[in-house]
Amino acid sequence: MRRPILIAAALLITTSAHAHNGVKDPEVMARMMAMEKIGAAFKTLVSMAKQEVPLHQAKARMARDTIVTESGKINALFESPATDPKSEALPAIWDNWADFSAKSDKLTAAAKALDFKDRAALASTLGGVGGACKACHKNYREKK
Repeated sequence: MRRPILIAAALLITTSAHAHNGVKDPEVMARMMAMEKIGAAFKTLVSMAKQEVPLHQAKARMARDTIVTESGKINALFESPATDPKSEALPAIWDNWADFSAKSDKLTAAAKALDFKDRAALASTLGGVGGACKACHKNYREKK
């Protein structure tokens, strides 16, 4: 269970200074900011699941709510095929819109299903979020 979580965390987390430096298109910037918020919230939950930090119900709820809220915006944020040289979004998003939007909806559903009553519950449900992120990034995010 830990490996999928770690892989997803690595896919999600980038430093904002590197990822956002020089972005001129406001739509692309909005996308990047949403993804950054999702990544930070996911990292918080991974740290709790891995026992790096104490499981804190209120912080876990806030992290989950951030992922639900921001992932719920993905389809609207990507509706326009805005581009920027710094963007990691691939044109395949708009070529395969139905698949992309379905994957984004799966992320929201997985986030809503997060259970943080204890570490075991969090770890077992966090994989769904990580898997949803990975499924989308595999086809629709530029490889690094």
